[in-house]
Amino acid sequence: EDKNASTISKKALNNNDDSDSSEPNTKPSETKSNSSTQTKSEKIESTPPEPKKKKKKKIRKLELKEVENFNDKLRKRGVIYIARVPPAMGPAKVKSLLSDFGEVTRVYLVEEDASARKRRKRAGGHGAKRYTEGWVEYADGQLARKVAQSIHNTPITNYKRSKHYGDLWSVKYLRKFRWDHLTEKVAYERRVREQKLMVEMMAARKENAAYASLVEAGKKMDGMEAKKRKKAKRMGMDLPQPERKRHFRQTAPLEEQKRSANKAVLASLV
Repeated sequence: EDKNASTISKKALNNNDDSDSSEPNTKPSETKSNSSTQTKSEKIESTPPEPKKKKKKKIRKLELKEVENFNDKLRKRGVIYIARVPPAMGPAKVKSLLSDFGEVTRVYLVEEDASARKRRKRAGGHGAKRYTEGWVEYADGQLARKVAQSIHNTPITNYKRSKHYGDLWSVKYLRKFRWDHLTEKVAYERRVREQKLMVEMMAARKENAAYASLVEAGKKMDGMEAKKRKKAKRMGMDLPQPERKRHFRQTAPLEEQKRSANKAVLASLV
């Protein structure tokens, strides 16, 4: 029995030793895994996100035949001029109405002046945007000529409830006119408008500078007069109030000149 008890105690001691030895082996593995996850998370947080690379657009090279064909199509096109655009009609409406006769490639309408719009609003009229004139380009020049001849001075619509009932087309075909001429005209008008604005701004600046210089000169004169008055008060003298004289340029009257001329003529006759 003593032998059995000793063997059991030895086995229990060996088991305890094995468990103690196994515990420290497991702990370092756990610490290593935790440290590795921490370092990975720190790296992820520290590294900024990489910017997305933009894809380069592929430039399509045109062949000489394609360019020549496109230029031929441009030469075949025709332009129609609209002298009057009815109210409540915009580019989309014009294109939808005129595209019934053929293929419309481009439409350009000129907006009315802002001052005219303000005047109409003050008079109690409608404040919607209006257009004064326009140009319409057809894919076929011969078709554009036929459309202009057939539409001119005809009613826009026969539907009585339409806004454009009673309005007539005022259209003309522009012979040997290209869309490039219109873009050049618009660019030229924009440049002229900008130059006028620049000239007006320069004139306003000059006027402001001249007015400021006159104000400064007036302040200096007032200061000089105030100093003279103070000095006169100290001396006990009375200064006369200065009389400001204004000089105006005047021209000789025409009646006296006519009378002198008549006297000279009469004297020569006598």
